[in-house]
Amino acid sequence: MKLEHLVRFAALAEELHFPRAADKLRIPLASLYTTLDKLEEEVGQPLVQRTAPTRLLPAGELLLEEAHRRIADAPPPAPRQKAPGGGKAKANKGKGRAPIVKGEPKPYKKRQGR
Repeated sequence: MKLEHLVRFAALAEELHFPRAADKLRIPLASLYTTLDKLEEEVGQPLVQRTAPTRLLPAGELLLEEAHRRIADAPPPAPRQKAPGGGKAKANKGKGRAPIVKGEPKPYKKRQGR
């Protein structure tokens, strides 16, 4: 089981409300449902009653205890590296052609007829 899945499950177990748990985790609601589906598939039993009132089922209560243990034993996450600054690179357009004299056609272009 992935630690991230257990963290999401623990947040859902605290809130017992899917939209609030997704907001708390700052993830899309569909992602929370997908995570729960994967955990239920891995365990082999439903973990949460999804209809109102949302509540933990017996297998969910056991997994919650295990999740709290694994989350507590896990090492702290590595600090994220800051992306280098500088902005977007621009293509070098070169010098181009010399400024055009009014009334003369562009080099290698035909004059447009009327």
